[in-house]
Amino acid sequence: MLKVYGLTGGIASGKSLAARYFAEAGIPVVDADTEAKNLLQPGTEVFQLVVEAFGTGVLTDTGQIDRDRLAAIVFNDKQALSLLNGWVHPRVYRIISDRLKHLAAAGHRVAIVEAALLGENGMLPPGFDGLILVSAPEEIRLQRLIACRRMNADAARARIAAQTDPEAKRAIACAVLENGGSPEQLRDQVMHIISSWNAEPEC
Repeated sequence: MLKVYGLTGGIASGKSLAARYFAEAGIPVVDADTEAKNLLQPGTEVFQLVVEAFGTGVLTDTGQIDRDRLAAIVFNDKQALSLLNGWVHPRVYRIISDRLKHLAAAGHRVAIVEAALLGENGMLPPGFDGLILVSAPEEIRLQRLIACRRMNADAARARIAAQTDPEAKRAIACAVLENGGSPEQLRDQVMHIISSWNAEPEC
């Protein structure tokens, strides 16, 4: 039977880097953010809904959705964020469910689902066997957003504030990856989780 673990954390916590380390170790990773990006491509139903709701101002010169412009709208307007999430999340959930069914049919024993919005209500989503939280101090996350994503400080703080406090998920996490240090330290923690699974995948 396939064991499914959610991998989550706040923006700039390092969850994508952790996901990469799991994948490099041979653990299948389903990336919810990538699936959400695919849903925003021109010609999709969600693309049309976004343009109708938020206008052509969210488009680039080439007709793509500018995710930074869209984020600037929804992360400063809870109603707009709720609207966007209502279009994207159910579709992403269906895609992930299909991917997991295929992994199970292929004989995989464990898989990771990387997603920012897991455990938001203090509970594991149906079908998940555990939650792995990637945690980093807020000041470090702020510095990463400014340095790596070229956000100004106010925009970075707004993005962090718009998310549920990731530390609230610590109580339901079966493992916590502390990512306030080096990438090597994060990799070591990922490998420790994988090695601890041994014959039976358990956090």
